[in-house]
Amino acid sequence: MGTPKMNKPSPKIGYARTSTVDQNLDAQIEALTAAGCGMVRQEQRSGATLEGRPELKTILDFIHPGETLVVTRIDRLARSMQDLQTIVARLKEKGAHLAATEQPVDTSTAAGKAFFDMLGVFAEFETNLRRERQAEGIKAAKRKGVYRGRPPKIDMAAIQTKLGAGLSPTEIAREMGISRGTVYKAKAEMLTGGEIIEGTTA
Repeated sequence: MGTPKMNKPSPKIGYARTSTVDQNLDAQIEALTAAGCGMVRQEQRSGATLEGRPELKTILDFIHPGETLVVTRIDRLARSMQDLQTIVARLKEKGAHLAATEQPVDTSTAAGKAFFDMLGVFAEFETNLRRERQAEGIKAAKRKGVYRGRPPKIDMAAIQTKLGAGLSPTEIAREMGISRGTVYKAKAEMLTGGEIIEGTTA
């Protein structure tokens, strides 16, 4: 009876990132190497977007089925849940996985995938909670009479009509709740357009 063959561990590709060249990558590289990464790609660029990160793009383009992209923490990979989910979707299309050395994230296992899915739920919950708080704040401000919303669009034609009726800029500004400068602007537009209003007072 022959000796049973041991399954060869799937290759791991490390990705280390800092936002600026002033920050040191050594700790990440050491942790990724210790985790079994035979290759560690590194770059010092912002993680605010997936654009402009050639090393990450290379990994996503050439990673093979069964391989795992390893980071120390998922914020080294993406700064938003949307970008992170985009990366995981790309890896899934390739038959590859994502793992983190400092967090229980490993999409090749049921527990790790569940943790990752839970992160998405929390991110969505936080977004909805922020929207609810914003809506509640607006309601409270309206009750107190301090919320005005977006400034209304100024009706220049209405100003010009009032100017034509002989009202002064001060009277128009007070009546419409606008600045006198806005009234003078409307008046200048009238004059520029060749319309000279008789009886208009300054």
